[in-house]
Amino acid sequence: MEKDKRIGEKFKQRSWNESKSNDSWSIFKIMSEFVEGYEKMQRIGPCVSIFGSARTKPGTKYYEMATDIAHRLVDKGYGVITGGGPGIMEAGNKGANEGGGTSVGLNIELPFEQKGNQWIDHDKSINFDYFFVRKVMFVKYSQGFIVMPGGFGTLDELFESMTLIQTHKIGRFPIILVGKDFWGGLVEWVKKTLLDEFQNISPDDLDLWQVVDTAEEAVEAIDHFYSQYLLRPNF
Repeated sequence: MEKDKRIGEKFKQRSWNESKSNDSWSIFKIMSEFVEGYEKMQRIGPCVSIFGSARTKPGTKYYEMATDIAHRLVDKGYGVITGGGPGIMEAGNKGANEGGGTSVGLNIELPFEQKGNQWIDHDKSINFDYFFVRKVMFVKYSQGFIVMPGGFGTLDELFESMTLIQTHKIGRFPIILVGKDFWGGLVEWVKKTLLDEFQNISPDDLDLWQVVDTAEEAVEAIDHFYSQYLLRPNF
């Protein structure tokens, strides 16, 4: 028993040391992802990111709306950035590609789920291992976020962007939530619970986003914002 205990302690110590060593080496992988991302993204010009569920099927309401929004954005001179996968991401890239505009895919490597969709420009597909590096690229090189119905990943990207704007870590840009039937409950909870009941946010924070119901409204909201502010990357 005592021998087994000593072996166990030795194994734990070795695993801890190996973990620390791997942590150090991972810095170089992280750096390489930042460098590749910066070098490719700084050349793409003004873009808007479209977020939403990877599970949304072609032919459904929000898939077709995301395609329409992307097409309208490129008609206005914007490129489109997505997470590079299926569902809403595919719809965004498809609309941009069919409209003859810039179609960027920031793909995340996952064990069972995602690979780059066919509508991404061949020279504008970037693969990431790290979610946090990928999210930096979205925020740094997007002139706006259009957020379609989605799951945890979509909510993560939405709330991180609002937090960064709220805390003045980045400049303000438009955040457009598409689908009042989908977002209405969340917006109401934020107003009643976070603001009115607990005062965990300020009234001005409710202006961080806008909820719309159509493709036309989504693109008009982006255009209206930049009729008041200088259009430039979010450096």
